[in-house]
Amino acid sequence: MNVREVLRRIGLATFISVVLGFFSLPLLWLAFTPFDSEPQISASLPDFTLHNFQVLMDNPYALASLRNSIILAAGAAALVVTCAALAAYALSRVRIPGRDVLLYVLLLLSSIITGTAAMVPIFLLAFNLNLIDSHLGVILVLTGGLLPAAIFVLKDFTDATPTSYEEAARVFGATPLQTLRHVVVPVIRPGLATVTVWTVAQVWGDFLMPFLLLRDPDKAPASVIMYTFYTEGGQPDLALISTFSLLYSLPVVGMYLFVSRRYGFRFHGGIKR
Repeated sequence: MNVREVLRRIGLATFISVVLGFFSLPLLWLAFTPFDSEPQISASLPDFTLHNFQVLMDNPYALASLRNSIILAAGAAALVVTCAALAAYALSRVRIPGRDVLLYVLLLLSSIITGTAAMVPIFLLAFNLNLIDSHLGVILVLTGGLLPAAIFVLKDFTDATPTSYEEAARVFGATPLQTLRHVVVPVIRPGLATVTVWTVAQVWGDFLMPFLLLRDPDKAPASVIMYTFYTEGGQPDLALISTFSLLYSLPVVGMYLFVSRRYGFRFHGGIKR
């Protein structure tokens, strides 16, 4: 190994170490600051205390907002996975003119027409349907925005599933729904797990739609309640924000680790033929 190769490897290792250090600082702050008796904006070894957690428990909206986030994320994930699986199976197995064009158009429109651009018509639609200040309204709106991408991902998994399995099930008298449930779903389970985690992460961190459609603070999710952890002068309450941020991140990280260990994350799949 010549000197130039050694220098190149040292430079590459140094660059990677600097990048990893840069991105690890916020994680260190999130891990240490909730246990610091005097929280600061910089990451440092904490003067250990659990008082910040007591302050968080005394907040009337903090824990309730986490429960609301779970309701929104679970409801949207259930709807997205169910509807996307049915739509992906239909689009994969039924040959209709313009099928692929329709799917790409839906995916393109869902990327271009974001919640910010459509918030006025969304609000008017929710108002006319009496869905303002309702968890159901937020779940339906978020589900509609996430469905095209979820269908696109699951269709690829379904396309890779051999139709011979379904034909064998039909020979024994299985209906299309029974075939989907007992034959296709077990095969595309990694895709369903990927879409579930992706949906939960999207809903868990969404601020605009809950802020727009929910008026009662008791129904607001954690992403909206965190916005209230500031003083009247706009200064952040670091004790509340750091502690709440730690609790806020744990459910999604835990679910990601569980699903990644159990199924792995893939955005294409089925059975390799």
